[in-house]
Amino acid sequence: MTSLKPAPSRIASIDIMRGLVIILMMLDHVRERFYMHVRTGDPIADTIEPDLFFTRMLTHLCAPIFIFLAGTSAWLYAHQKDGEYRSPSMFLFKRGVVILLIEIVLYYLVWADSYPTFLFLQVLWAIGLCMIALSVACRFNYWVIGVLGFLIVLGHNFLTPLDFEPGHWAYIPWAILHDGGNLTQIGPLTIDLSYPSLPWFGVILLGYFAGPLYARSTNAVTRRNALITIGVICLALLLFLRGFNIYGETLPWSVQENVIETVMSFINFTKYPPSLDYILLTLGIGFLLMVWIDSIQKQNPALKLMQTFGSIPMFVYILHLYVLLAAYWILYAVFGATHGERFGLDNVGMIWVGTVLLIAVHYPIAKVFAAYKHREKRNKAWLSYF
Repeated sequence: MTSLKPAPSRIASIDIMRGLVIILMMLDHVRERFYMHVRTGDPIADTIEPDLFFTRMLTHLCAPIFIFLAGTSAWLYAHQKDGEYRSPSMFLFKRGVVILLIEIVLYYLVWADSYPTFLFLQVLWAIGLCMIALSVACRFNYWVIGVLGFLIVLGHNFLTPLDFEPGHWAYIPWAILHDGGNLTQIGPLTIDLSYPSLPWFGVILLGYFAGPLYARSTNAVTRRNALITIGVICLALLLFLRGFNIYGETLPWSVQENVIETVMSFINFTKYPPSLDYILLTLGIGFLLMVWIDSIQKQNPALKLMQTFGSIPMFVYILHLYVLLAAYWILYAVFGATHGERFGLDNVGMIWVGTVLLIAVHYPIAKVFAAYKHREKRNKAWLSYF
């Protein structure tokens, strides 16, 4: 098998993988915007129908793969030229700060139904903090980075029993690192956090540690074999730990009335914070997807679309949120409240149809912006943030 040839400054297979994540993220956000009358919960509620359950589970791939690839991209930034190293510290720090600011602004303008009294810190918050932390950790010895990443990912579930009451000096730091939930109240503003950063920091460290797999000196066969091995180990470890309810997830699984419900019970993992089993499943699948993408010999329109989205992920992320917001209020104005006080879609199939329409709307715009970014990025530094 031959790998996709890397462009001078980008690796196509990484962009394609990141683009697939963006598409799955669109699916999740269509659900969040137009299907909020059916709450999924975390772990997913056992009353959820299979079509919604597996739609939600599919979108669970987004955060782990994206954050892992963020670490890999940081290593590639530091080792862009053979034999030369440039510190990614300042780049990571500035990017992390910008992402934190984008998270706060985006939430206030897009997601806050109770604006301006509620601030909900989500995935961009975790990514921003992880990049800031990686700006320091990237100075460590390469093997120390790998060991630290493994220890955090494999061991953070041991910390689950550790708990602090509101008002305790460690409550807010621990909520940011591991527990999430309500952080604080500032006047009329409630600040809540759903993405504790410690487990995600472990994931970004492992992504950085895996960076050499995509070095120009690493051939396609070596990379493929390594990714297959790692992916299989992740899934095998998951089957062992989860199969016997040993460790890695606080909610045990059990045999249900039929096969589908039993599978749902088995793979129903905690995302906030991500349990070890959650990370093993999503990254295990992700590594095998990377092998498949890396081995494709010819691009097709679907791959080209994913590569375009993946080369400008932040641009597509910001744009699609505002498109969804506009679409929601237009539909609300036309049809009114269809589910309680909100406009909502009637079934899960319509979520998928809406996602296809969203992709179709964004692709022409993304192509234009991607061409502009790749043409002008050396002259306009701000483009690197998109």
